[in-house]
Amino acid sequence: MGIINLTPDSFYDGGKYTNIEHTITRANEMVINNIDIIDLGAASSRPGSKTISIKEEEKRLFPALIKIRELFPSATISIDTYRYQIAEQAIKYGADMINDIYVEKDEEQMFRVIKKYNIPYILMHMSGNPSNMQKHIHYNSFEKEIIDFFKQKIDKLTCDGFQKIIIDPGFGFGKTLNQNYQLINMIPELKKFKYPILVGVSRKSMISKGLKIKIEDTINGTVAINSICLSKGASIIRVHDIKEGKETIEIFKLVQNNQIQTNNKSLI
Repeated sequence: MGIINLTPDSFYDGGKYTNIEHTITRANEMVINNIDIIDLGAASSRPGSKTISIKEEEKRLFPALIKIRELFPSATISIDTYRYQIAEQAIKYGADMINDIYVEKDEEQMFRVIKKYNIPYILMHMSGNPSNMQKHIHYNSFEKEIIDFFKQKIDKLTCDGFQKIIIDPGFGFGKTLNQNYQLINMIPELKKFKYPILVGVSRKSMISKGLKIKIEDTINGTVAINSICLSKGASIIRVHDIKEGKETIEIFKLVQNNQIQTNNKSLI
């Protein structure tokens, strides 16, 4: 999954794609590099970000979505939004899936929209909201509360047969540095829900703080964590750096295929 932030204030690439020509150029790069999913977001969710109006989100998002859908009809487009109103209109404009970082904002309405159109839904865990999630981090039992969150939401989503769920553990969303790394080791446990796991660690502060480096120097750390997450069972990596992301997956597949061949030989 390749990230295109249509925002002036996202933590890593804010302001790069506020111009529609730049957005189309970036989408074209992704298509050329055989990206699997293009993820468009028009409202920043970085820690401490300010909430924008629905009208502002529409103004940023819909022209880009409509143009990308027109130019790249076979592309899979995900919309990063927690507003059910934006989600529903985006689906009508051709979006293929919804990436919801703040499920508890309008849970009932969002679930209704997702079930109505029966499209894939990325369900992410966040403690608090984007403006306060990193200010008062508290869990009585971190692992249990994460698992219980997904169990409760999945039960609500699947109660009438909906199954197109993707789990995002929510790296950086209401977690301490240590908890983010603990979350990596929880991927096998989250796999027990039997839904794909999406990992969004690209360029995040868990890397820059962990290594005590600048955000612009976090590409190696991003590749390392994505590789570990894939080995633990993640199905999708959400990245800013598409070439490096694709190569991470290709190397992982080569290792996997070699393991399968080796195992098969041992049975002969």
